[in-house]
Amino acid sequence: MSETTNDIITLIDEDGREHDFEVEAFLDVEDEKYAVLIPRSDEYEGLDEAVIMRFGKNEQGEEILFDIESDEEWERVADAYDNIIEEFDD
Repeated sequence: MSETTNDIITLIDEDGREHDFEVEAFLDVEDEKYAVLIPRSDEYEGLDEAVIMRFGKNEQGEEILFDIESDEEWERVADAYDNIIEEFDD
């Protein structure tokens, strides 16, 4: 299942800098929820690849986004997103 949106999410990198991303879609893949994000900054101009992050909870129980660390997980989610795009285009 996916949900498209035009929301903006601000992520803070390891150096404390803020970066804005447009939320392209939310995906549910294998009982996990993901966000497909498109960079909005000129710093990322020319980047043709979306950023995909997994929802999870921090120590305080707050929902936050985590980087995907395994190539296998990245491929599963990217494939699911590609399938949704293909269905939408048909």
